[in-house]
Amino acid sequence: MDAIEALLARPSLPPPKVRAALRQAEGLTQVEVAEAIGVTRVAFHRWETGQAEPRARSRAAYLRLLQGIADKHPEIDLEGSPT
Repeated sequence: MDAIEALLARPSLPPPKVRAALRQAEGLTQVEVAEAIGVTRVAFHRWETGQAEPRARSRAAYLRLLQGIADKHPEIDLEGSPT
């Protein structure tokens, strides 16, 4: 796979509001998630509000967490479209 294909195949994060909804559905605080991923709460807050996006290593960990929570909470629309 060439570099362009690798970028196109990279899974995308859900919209920021969905990220927050998933975290809240699991009863996790921003501090808990930030510490688990290894970033500051401020950095995490920026990801969850759409002000910034995580870098590669943090992104992979965050995506893994979100996917795990989404599996437990299928009622949450991952696309963020109105239901």
